[in-house]
Amino acid sequence: MEDLQRAGGARRAPRLESRLRDARAAFEGERYRDAAHILKPLSTEVPDVPAVRELAGLTAYRLGQWKRATVELEAYRHLTGAVDEHPVLADCYRALRRWRAVAELWDELREASPSAELVMEGRIVMAGSLADRGRLQEALAVMQPAANEPRRVLDHHLRAWYVLGDLYDRAGDPTSAAMYFRRILRRDPRFADVPERLADLGG
Repeated sequence: MEDLQRAGGARRAPRLESRLRDARAAFEGERYRDAAHILKPLSTEVPDVPAVRELAGLTAYRLGQWKRATVELEAYRHLTGAVDEHPVLADCYRALRRWRAVAELWDELREASPSAELVMEGRIVMAGSLADRGRLQEALAVMQPAANEPRRVLDHHLRAWYVLGDLYDRAGDPTSAAMYFRRILRRDPRFADVPERLADLGG
C-alpha cells in the first residue's frame, strides 16, 4: 500500500501492512476488540494513512465508542475529502447528541450526491436525529423521498420503509405505519421485527 510506504518508509511498510491486514481480518470476523488493539498504535504511528483511520473509526463505532470513532472518522474525512463514511460519522454525532454536526454532514452528503444507498443511509440518520428530539413531522419530511416503491427493491429501501413505518407509528398514524411494514413483509418476512410490529398495529 503506497500510503503506508510513504508514511512508514520502505523498511517498515511490510510490517505495517501486515498489521493492517490483521486488523481488517479481525474486523471482518467481528472481533472488534482485537481489531482495536491492533489499530490503536497504528493510528499513532501512521496518523496520515486514510485506511488506518477509517478502519479504526469503524471499529470504534462497532464498539460503541462514539467519541473515539468521531476522532478517527474526522481524520479520515479530512485526509481524503470523501463522504463515504458520513452516515457512520453522523450516527456517532447523533449518539453524542451533537445535532448540528449531524445536519452539517447530511448537507455535505446531499450536495456530494454519491450512491443512492449512501444518501439513504444519511437520510435515515438525519431523520433519526430529528425523531430523537420529538420532531417527528420533520423526520417524516426528510424520509419522504424514500416513500415510493422502485422497480428494483434493495436492502436500503427496506431499511428506509422500516424507518417510515416506525415514524408513522410514533406519530399516531397506525394506518400509514402498517402500510410500510406490510410492504417490507411482502419482500422479506424476516426483516427485523416487522411481523411483531404489524401484529401490534392490528395487522
